[in-house]
Amino acid sequence: MKVPLLDLKAHHEPIRKELLSAIDAVFQSQAFILGPAVERLEEEIAAYCQTGHAVGVASGTDALLISLMAAGISPGDEVITTPYSFIATAGAIVRLGAIPIFVDIDPVSYNIDPEKIAAVVTSKTKAIIPVHLYGQLADMTPILKIAEAHQLMVIEDAAQAIGAEYHDGRRAGSLGDFGCFSFFPSKNLGALGDAGMVVMRDPELAEKVRILRVHGGKPKYVHKIIGGNFRIDAIQAAVIKVKLNYLNGWTRQRQENAKRYIALFKESGLVDKKRLSLPEAVYEAKGVSHYHIYNQFVIRVPERDRLRDYLREKEIITEVYYPIPFHLQGCFQSLGYKAGDFPEAERAANETLALPIYPELTSEMQKSVVEEIQAFFS
Repeated sequence: MKVPLLDLKAHHEPIRKELLSAIDAVFQSQAFILGPAVERLEEEIAAYCQTGHAVGVASGTDALLISLMAAGISPGDEVITTPYSFIATAGAIVRLGAIPIFVDIDPVSYNIDPEKIAAVVTSKTKAIIPVHLYGQLADMTPILKIAEAHQLMVIEDAAQAIGAEYHDGRRAGSLGDFGCFSFFPSKNLGALGDAGMVVMRDPELAEKVRILRVHGGKPKYVHKIIGGNFRIDAIQAAVIKVKLNYLNGWTRQRQENAKRYIALFKESGLVDKKRLSLPEAVYEAKGVSHYHIYNQFVIRVPERDRLRDYLREKEIITEVYYPIPFHLQGCFQSLGYKAGDFPEAERAANETLALPIYPELTSEMQKSVVEEIQAFFS
């Protein structure tokens, strides 16, 4: 059975009329740059993320960059983060002339290991960027304690985790000083193009981000700081606002799909035979409904590449997030890291495989995926 990694046509078709109506409303208003559509989305995202403020930007990458700028990160400053994420996490640090300091990941959650952070804090350390990978929050309590002890800013890279909750019910983006989201079309809440958002509790930080978003100008043409053109597109804001109404339902569908996968894999015997391991909701807690939103459903398989090729032959599409950790990327070689420095990140890069998990995925498709994986091992 043909199973795509993602089916955006099936995803958008049920709400096509709503989306086109929202786009047409922006066209009728002719307010294409910021304006009411952006303001309405920002208000709703701030409420959804349990923060007082939200500022729409052009992408998740810009969300990280503008947050670092607002945090005052300068050339030579050190920012602690994970070596296992999308390139934008570390790339935004380097673009400001700052130095990313990598810390290995927890092998179960794939998020930064808090126990390894304190050892790399120096007098040059100014911030920590934990990444909530695959739709599950990093263990934020010890991270926030370290940040408080050393007066560090915390910038949550929540690009894959809007709506995900910590064990105490706080949502992604609301625990640190900044929360950064991407609305890339493949995300659990996606635009019809590039878009992003920064959320904050502190009104002064929010105001600084708003000023940086428009070239540092306030009032117009008066510049005390240098910013950039980081504005979210009004049409994308209107689209995201429509889709936000459906996000909780889509999250429940992803979670149901994850439960079905887990049940099917356990029935297959592959888990008991240790042929593969399943994702775990590490911080699951009673009463927390969205502890893991499964932006990706990632299994660990020692024979990952062979399995991926086999599934592709069967027209089942998977993805590897991420095949090369930052410390082994050519663009970061000047940092002086080498193979073996972060063994858990390297092992994850060699063994993890993301299976289709999108809300419209049918039970028959999931059964086909598991059956083909069984066939591969047999």
